[in-house]
Amino acid sequence: MALLEIQGVTRRYGDLVAVDDVSCSVESGEFFTLLGPSGCGKTTLLRMIAGFEDPDHGRVLLDGKDLAGIPPEKRPVHTVFQSYALFPHMTVWDNIAFPLKMAKKPAEEVRRRLQETLDQVHLTDKSRHYPHELSGGQKQRVALARGLVNKPRLLLLDEPLGALDAKLRERMQLELISLQRDVGVTFVFVTHAQQEALALSDRIGVMNEGRIEQLDEPSRIYGFPCNRFVADFIGDINLLEAEVLEAGHAHLKLRVAGLGEIAAPPTAGTKPGDKGTLALRPEQLRIAPHGTAQELKNHFPGTVLDFLYLGDVTVYKVALPNGVVMDALLANSAPGRAKFFETGDGVDVAWRHDAGLFLRD
Repeated sequence: MALLEIQGVTRRYGDLVAVDDVSCSVESGEFFTLLGPSGCGKTTLLRMIAGFEDPDHGRVLLDGKDLAGIPPEKRPVHTVFQSYALFPHMTVWDNIAFPLKMAKKPAEEVRRRLQETLDQVHLTDKSRHYPHELSGGQKQRVALARGLVNKPRLLLLDEPLGALDAKLRERMQLELISLQRDVGVTFVFVTHAQQEALALSDRIGVMNEGRIEQLDEPSRIYGFPCNRFVADFIGDINLLEAEVLEAGHAHLKLRVAGLGEIAAPPTAGTKPGDKGTLALRPEQLRIAPHGTAQELKNHFPGTVLDFLYLGDVTVYKVALPNGVVMDALLANSAPGRAKFFETGDGVDVAWRHDAGLFLRD
């Protein structure tokens, strides 16, 4: 039996359906992420798990027990917010101890749990400091420690890294993974940041307009999106409108207006005449001087419109003969200074016959 079960949950605000008949489960010890754009319903779903809101329909079960009617403070669940919600007039020690004291735990148990938790989040030397004396990452760890000190069955994290700068955010991602593994608490994490979700999660539920579009492991979400929304939302991607000419067990033959025939890997259930989209990640595309990528099945001439140098890679925007602009990624791995194609250069854009994914409309 799953630790957390969400069964047909719906939440409305007047005419707005914020969460629309969502069902999913979270296993014990899992790092589970709800990912989606602003307004997709992920935070509303989290709030219903926490008990801050009630579903209009459906049930939320923890360890098989329906949580309906149980107030937030009585649930074995803790929520960590983006704002940290630390008490500015309390030390780190007192901030973390607060939920234990509210639960009227014995003083010796409070002291023992505090010390264990401070050790887990590496804040023992900051126990007598106040929030204004801490860095953003340290404040985040205090908020996590306060969530962990009561040994909840479930820790809910609502955009907890959103206020951090990029470098600190990356470091805290690694700390979160390490901490979650060390303490063994189940995490339900809400974010709109795709790379963060891919890096942290055991599984991801991609939400859109109140529904879960796809629930799967990060590599499946990225490599095998179930529809155009997921493909377009997760990472960068090129989308080519296409029609199926042939559908075999080992390949698809597609027609793209203005380009002609394209070879693609098979998609189950696809038949000739189906229309849809070929989704290609920029790293699946090869960019080369004009006339040098002929060995690949799919190769087309193009013109460099612009490029973006990112240090380890350069992303080129290349216009194809049909007017479609595609992003192609080139690693800057050669020794010495990176050499670039320039704006206006004629190039070939090419990709393997087994690259990409055809998504039916």
